[in-house]
Amino acid sequence: MMIEVGSVLVSEELVKEEFVCNLSKCRGACCVEGDAGAPLQEDELAVLDGIYPKVKPYMTKKGIAAVEEFGTHVVDADGDLTTPCVDGHKECAYVTWENGITKCAIEKAYEKGEISWKKPISCHLYPIRTTAYPEFDVLHYDRWHICQPACALGRELQMPVYTFLKDPLIRKYGQEWYDELEESVALL
Repeated sequence: MMIEVGSVLVSEELVKEEFVCNLSKCRGACCVEGDAGAPLQEDELAVLDGIYPKVKPYMTKKGIAAVEEFGTHVVDADGDLTTPCVDGHKECAYVTWENGITKCAIEKAYEKGEISWKKPISCHLYPIRTTAYPEFDVLHYDRWHICQPACALGRELQMPVYTFLKDPLIRKYGQEWYDELEESVALL
């Protein structure tokens, strides 16, 4: 079932499923696993190009080498825009490590006040994935075994996916949209 909020269809799973990232358990595996980099939107490409010099000091040597070789973004095997990966697969070029946990070099530069862009919206919204159509978006819940600790913590805290991801949803669609989503959820 889908909930219609403006020009966005929201999967009911985002309301019924519970989720809170648990980095102490998963160690940020979503940034180093998979078959491609993080999905990017067309309007994020120029942003990545512009901020790269300020993000570079926070990146690993391998991440810098990947960006220097492939660019700040790539087109993956499916024809989608993504972040480049180290050694051509899995680990995002923008990953850095702290105490064995992945962190985002882009987000580190943001937290230091060096840039005003937090990170790609697909990363900020995860585990929500967006399918964009010309006239509407569809938001769905991406289930991945590496997120089992996040599901367990979400159940423990009784935190629905859409509530956990309030800030990125507002970043993407605005406060008024999010308020409308909450009103729709209250009617379920």
